[in-house]
Amino acid sequence: METVTSFNRLELLQVADAVAREKAIERDVVLMAMEDAIQKAARSRYGLENDIHAEIDRKSGEIRLERHLQVVEKIENDAIEIGIGEAQRRNPDAQVGDVIAEPLPPIDFGRIAAQTAKQVIVQKVREAERERQYAEYKDRIGEVVNGLVKRVEYGNVTIDMGRAEAILRRDELLPRETFRQGDRVRAYIYDVRREPRGPQIFLSRSHPQFMAKLFAQEVPEVYDSIIEIRAVARDPGSRAKIAVLSNDNSIDPVGACVGMRGSRVQAVVNELQGEKIDIIKWSPDPATFIVNALAPAEVAKVVLDEEANAVEVVVPTDQLSLAIGRRGQNVRLASQLTGYDIDILTEEEESERRQKEFRERSQLFIDALDVDETLAQLLVTEGFTKIEELAYLPVEELAEIEGFDGDVANELHERAMEYIDKRNSEMEDKRKTLGVSDEVAGIEGLTPPMLVALGEKGVKTLDDLGDLAGDELQEIVGEGLSNDDANAIIMAARQHWFEGEESGQA
Repeated sequence: METVTSFNRLELLQVADAVAREKAIERDVVLMAMEDAIQKAARSRYGLENDIHAEIDRKSGEIRLERHLQVVEKIENDAIEIGIGEAQRRNPDAQVGDVIAEPLPPIDFGRIAAQTAKQVIVQKVREAERERQYAEYKDRIGEVVNGLVKRVEYGNVTIDMGRAEAILRRDELLPRETFRQGDRVRAYIYDVRREPRGPQIFLSRSHPQFMAKLFAQEVPEVYDSIIEIRAVARDPGSRAKIAVLSNDNSIDPVGACVGMRGSRVQAVVNELQGEKIDIIKWSPDPATFIVNALAPAEVAKVVLDEEANAVEVVVPTDQLSLAIGRRGQNVRLASQLTGYDIDILTEEEESERRQKEFRERSQLFIDALDVDETLAQLLVTEGFTKIEELAYLPVEELAEIEGFDGDVANELHERAMEYIDKRNSEMEDKRKTLGVSDEVAGIEGLTPPMLVALGEKGVKTLDDLGDLAGDELQEIVGEGLSNDDANAIIMAARQHWFEGEESGQA
């Protein structure tokens, strides 16, 4: 009988070793799972109310069962408690709060107990395997991996990566791309999450960084960080733009990525099912970068508004369709690549708009200052766009403009001030009629026209103004208010809220 028992013990350790090797988890984790299973079976045998612990000797494979009893003054539950008197008879050093271990005879596993034990072991091993997978892959986000297609369900592809499974969702595939069981797939790990059914590893073939990583595999200079990929924009399966910069002046970043006769870029194109790739030289100067990004179209002029993150690009008429691209693809990708909203105009459209603006501004000066057309056009040509610019410019500087003298400068300055005073007076009356409070009017930075615009939108009290966000205020009052100024005005309107809180606390 002893030889049979020894064989069983040895077998137990061999099974634990085999499972640990197969699932790539620690042997100790498997043995702990077995202990849990034996413990559960023993509680079914001796009573679920008992606190039973099982231990497998890591060297001999011997199973020890114990019932744990807590030492108490007064027994309330004799299944898990033992009186201090009884405890001290067994162990004279026992104190209240100690735990006494009572050995139990080994149990014979019945069919049901064995089945239960097997389920517990399988479950615990599966949990350990999932934890191992999560620990292994959570730091691998951003890597490109290879795997085999295990199954395809509703367009979603499950990939076997050897030590784990990953999911390649339908919306992360390239358009019109299909896979069958057994196909080899290369993809980018973009997320690893803990989920109730185990760690989920999410792959993508449409992610912009997948292209960047493919270039790193094909171009040694990118892998060695001699060439940096600064930005990527993709229309998956159709077209992409990639901006590159060389840290070594002797190496052309575009040429290195293209390769001899296009061999390097072609390897990436083949992997991405023929996606056309424009390789662009990155520039720290936004205007230059935008011009490069719109290639192959030629650009005549760039007007940049860095604060609004927008840019106007003027192109020759014959380049318009090329700059916009099929269904707006070229300008959309250039916008994604540079981070600027790009508005494309032809030279004719820009000329027409400039002339219209010139006429409108000239008319503004004619109407407001009662000057002739020639003088109004001269002011516009000198760069004046608003009456305020004339009113607040020192007369000496105004007199320095060619064609002006001191008398003309003084007269223009006085008329500009009169116009602003009259307009402000009208606006003040209108502000009061609209019901905008004096407290709102007293906030620094809000001009009379801005106060009227607020009143027309129903913003009349400090609370109304305080409830706005900075961009909402800018939208209401129009141009002339920066984002910082808008936020400062709103904080000034909210000041009375905090003062109320402080007096309440005091």
